[in-house]
Amino acid sequence: METAGLVMLPSEIPPGVQVVTLPGGIRTLAYTQPPAPAAPPVPVVQPIPTWAKTTALLTPTIGGGIAAAGIGLSYAAPGLIAMSQALWSAVALIAAAAIGVPVLLRLGRAATGTGTTHITQNITASGMFGKAHGTINHH
Repeated sequence: METAGLVMLPSEIPPGVQVVTLPGGIRTLAYTQPPAPAAPPVPVVQPIPTWAKTTALLTPTIGGGIAAAGIGLSYAAPGLIAMSQALWSAVALIAAAAIGVPVLLRLGRAATGTGTTHITQNITASGMFGKAHGTINHH
């Protein structure tokens, strides 16, 4: 049952519609099934990067080193505590000396009754590389 005179331009055909030939030989427009989707691509096995291998090999070594350091510190703790107490004692001795020595020197000078000595030094030189001459005056 073809109708003569009904012709569609290719630009008028909607998407998904194609010209098909039926088993009886008649050509008509019809919606067709989309093609079956292609199988998903098979993933390619990637080699393990060198940095990942190195990190994986170093991890137990680093963990073992940290564990050994912890054990060593636990054995050394009493000695470290004693050393810290000795260092605090040394700091206290230095602080006492920094305060006490100048006080003792002042007391010693005051007991002798001598005054403060002033020294004046005059240096002269002629030219950039000339020989320097100087005098020292005690007051």
